[in-house]
Amino acid sequence: MAGYADADLRLAAEAAVRAPSLHNSQPWRFRLREGAIEVLADRSRQLRVADAGGWAVRIACGAATCNARLALAAAGRPADVLLRPHGDLIARLTPGRPRPATYAETDLAAAIPRRFSNRRPFWPDPVPSEIRVRLIEAARAEAAWLDLLVGATALNAFGEIARGADRVLRRDPAYQAEFFGWAHADAAPDGVPVAAGAPAVEPQDLLPQRAYSERRRAAGRDFEPEPLLAVLGAGADRPVDQVAAGQALQRVLLTATDAGLATSLISQPIEVPPAREQLRRSLGRSGMPQIALRIGYGQAGHPAPRRPVDEVLQPDS
Repeated sequence: MAGYADADLRLAAEAAVRAPSLHNSQPWRFRLREGAIEVLADRSRQLRVADAGGWAVRIACGAATCNARLALAAAGRPADVLLRPHGDLIARLTPGRPRPATYAETDLAAAIPRRFSNRRPFWPDPVPSEIRVRLIEAARAEAAWLDLLVGATALNAFGEIARGADRVLRRDPAYQAEFFGWAHADAAPDGVPVAAGAPAVEPQDLLPQRAYSERRRAAGRDFEPEPLLAVLGAGADRPVDQVAAGQALQRVLLTATDAGLATSLISQPIEVPPAREQLRRSLGRSGMPQIALRIGYGQAGHPAPRRPVDEVLQPDS
């Protein structure tokens, strides 16, 4: 197959920008170089306090790479992907052998514009076992693992770790200032709209919540007494493992969206190194946790805003 063209780059980028990123910072760029589509880290949008080491940038760019792959495959232009995080270059997509899209690729690509983080309380309806298996298999298909936390002991252990990590982050004035810099009360092409935040946390809540606003919920109502929680991880913690985990995360999120589920991400236990190690030990894993998720059924909402695609396309240098 001949190299990709400008139209392929735009198609891939339009899907890629729908990926999740910490505080919706959108730390990516895309360019066409020698017939290949390259996914690049945009270091100007890296969170200097929350993501000094670049973990969140690599997760986000990995998720964007997954979306780009799926969009190209659904259009009959499948890509061979080389993950090579070095400097700003994260991944390189070259044309693969032409073939029809699989049913899975078509369904997941169709879910891209419908996926968004839902921070509101989910309904108590349980997630069926067959869908849970699909989520685990989605992570495994990208060489990652997904542990679903079952039972009060596992949930309480995770909740304690997550709340402890959240307290550490809240005590850091620089972290808090950076966080509030990405929370917007009005329309903006990035960051998180205040209206999309969860109600303010209450003492009895199992999980911490980002304080986008002081909106309260009805007195005495639990946020989620028994949520379905999952931890996604990789076999190691090198930059390439983090990019691969980002691809796995997006495949899990799209699989959940395709199944009619709502999701949101929990990163506090990953952002605080001692909490991350404590989480790893609690799971009995040799690999490293990369992100945690809430999964369930919830009311409809809307995706967070994205920058125009033209702003993330970089000319070949």
